[in-house]
Amino acid sequence: MDDLPLVSLDGLQGSDSASLAEVGVITNEAQRAGSFVMRNSHTLCSYAHVDGLEVLPIHQALEKYDWLGEKYYWKLVKRDADDVTRHVAAQSQPQGFFIRVMPGVKVELPYQAGLYMAEANSAQTLHNVVIVEEGAELTLITGCTTHQGVEEGLHLAVSEFYIGKQATLTNNMVHAWGPKVTVRPKAGTAVAAGGCYNSNYISLRPAADIITNPVTWLNGEGATARFQSIVLGAPGSFIQSGGEVYLNGLNSSTELIHRAVCTGGQILQEGLLVGSNACRAHIDCSGMLLNAGDEGFIQSNPGLRALNPDAQMSHEASIGKIAPDQVEYLMARGIGERDAISMIIRGFLQADIEGLGAELDARIAEIANLADLAEG
Repeated sequence: MDDLPLVSLDGLQGSDSASLAEVGVITNEAQRAGSFVMRNSHTLCSYAHVDGLEVLPIHQALEKYDWLGEKYYWKLVKRDADDVTRHVAAQSQPQGFFIRVMPGVKVELPYQAGLYMAEANSAQTLHNVVIVEEGAELTLITGCTTHQGVEEGLHLAVSEFYIGKQATLTNNMVHAWGPKVTVRPKAGTAVAAGGCYNSNYISLRPAADIITNPVTWLNGEGATARFQSIVLGAPGSFIQSGGEVYLNGLNSSTELIHRAVCTGGQILQEGLLVGSNACRAHIDCSGMLLNAGDEGFIQSNPGLRALNPDAQMSHEASIGKIAPDQVEYLMARGIGERDAISMIIRGFLQADIEGLGAELDARIAEIANLADLAEG
């Protein structure tokens, strides 16, 4: 059931707005092109402030457009792929959002979608579809989180992204979970000729168990995709962060970048790039091990598969700690130790993502504090 009681985010309760702000969903909508917010299984708001940008709850979109079910819904992610997709497909009324950017429309401000769980031991099940038509552009911030005080739950989400010819989608997904939440996002993306897909996944307050392996098809000539994942592995957490990219189009290209900071959790960095045409592809897995604790680790498994002699593909992986001489160098120039550690971590994470500066800085400061305690 969709209540849609809010016409703006000013009507959110203080604790709700605080939880969402942590993942980049803000009440100051002068900085956003519109908002979609779902609390548990209820859609609180769904609107856009830009002509040519359409946003609806997914079940309403399916009722409105026959072509959505025929051409897009469950076409990149299969209903029976695994237990997660079967559970999502079993919903009597699908929950989630439908976003469509009309041809040639360039949305200047980010659009934000907040998906949060306000009840303990509950399950949030979602299916989202985003279509960016030919020549259009959109930046999407999707913040997924639990309400303050909610520690346990299950978050299952299927997302399908379609990027048209010469279109661009920048997809920023920010997660901040309770310590006993299980998270299973499933994503499929198709990019047409000359299209560009930028994906940034950030999990700096990890759940107990996260497994993510988005699959992307670069089908058109000159299609490009760039992926960046930034994760923190705290004690008691398990994070498996992957990604598969199939470079089918002539002169397509991709870059897959994993950045992980471990303070005691378990982190698997994975990825597979498959070149079946003349293409360029690179995968980079890097980890900063601040404190392994009793069971923590970082494991990197970058993978390449070349099916065409003109596929130019490379990978690299590295794991290490904060070098003391780097901290000493900054301190010698008048920077405090904790600020120096923060600067080094931020530089390592290469975190510069539109609309998320304050939230990322706050999380990085927390990591720096953990690093300081670990060193002490």
